[in-house]
Amino acid sequence: MKSAAILSLENFVRWRADPAAFIEEVLIDPETGAPFELLPAEREFLRHAFELTPDGRLRYPELVYSAIKKSGKTGFAAMVTLYVVIILGGTYAEAYCASNDYEQSQGRVFQAITRIVKASPLLAADAVITMSKIVFKSSGSTITAIGSDFASAAGSNPNITVFDELWGFVSERSRRFWDEMIPPPTRKIAARLTVSYAGFTGESQLLEDLYRRGMAGRLIGDELWATDDGLLMAWHTKPVAPWQTAAWVEQMRAQHRPAAFMRQIENQWVGSENPFIPIEAWDECCLPR
Repeated sequence: MKSAAILSLENFVRWRADPAAFIEEVLIDPETGAPFELLPAEREFLRHAFELTPDGRLRYPELVYSAIKKSGKTGFAAMVTLYVVIILGGTYAEAYCASNDYEQSQGRVFQAITRIVKASPLLAADAVITMSKIVFKSSGSTITAIGSDFASAAGSNPNITVFDELWGFVSERSRRFWDEMIPPPTRKIAARLTVSYAGFTGESQLLEDLYRRGMAGRLIGDELWATDDGLLMAWHTKPVAPWQTAAWVEQMRAQHRPAAFMRQIENQWVGSENPFIPIEAWDECCLPR
């Protein structure tokens, strides 16, 4: 596809109405060199994520996409971020990729974005990439990697902020950072996107609060909830990708402790402590009377 055709007004208008089309027509998977092909669960989420209110604002400024381990959540977050910055955000759009308490300042989502931009010819020609920032020359838009430091976030005006594996945002510092990165009312297109699997009850409080808020909403799709106060939450407890086969699930069951399997492979909340001896193993050691 020629660049001139890609940049046409007709395509731009179409992509504003259909984020999946932009992702699959423009973004290239750096691992395969081929265009991305979205999963059905991702398509369903996107159909609702960028609905607008009558005054042109996002209907759901709080977005949560939760799925089991190895569902491609990080890559999906990278695609969504690029869509917002390039198609919806306009001139001088801003995006921030937040790393949690267990990561370095340059988190996985920013790394994924960098690789996609380099692999996608239309984007690569327009991008200046440094260790922690991407600048698109034609619009002045930026994507910045940022650590969980609330002081450095003060004064930002993001169109989108991405929180990867929110279960790992557990400190008071990260909670203040979350509060700083609330979608600003000064931008009509402004969202906060969380991608994660389940955390630890009573410890992963930020994610747990979002989960409970979402579950109190109305079911609008397959494991997809929406609330009247602007939250869209996908919480998938079953495999969503073709590579997550039954054989792989059983392999993960054999390799994980029961609580880790529940949290990472079934996307279920667990306590923060594991028993020294699982009850199933204890029962096997008991002799009948």
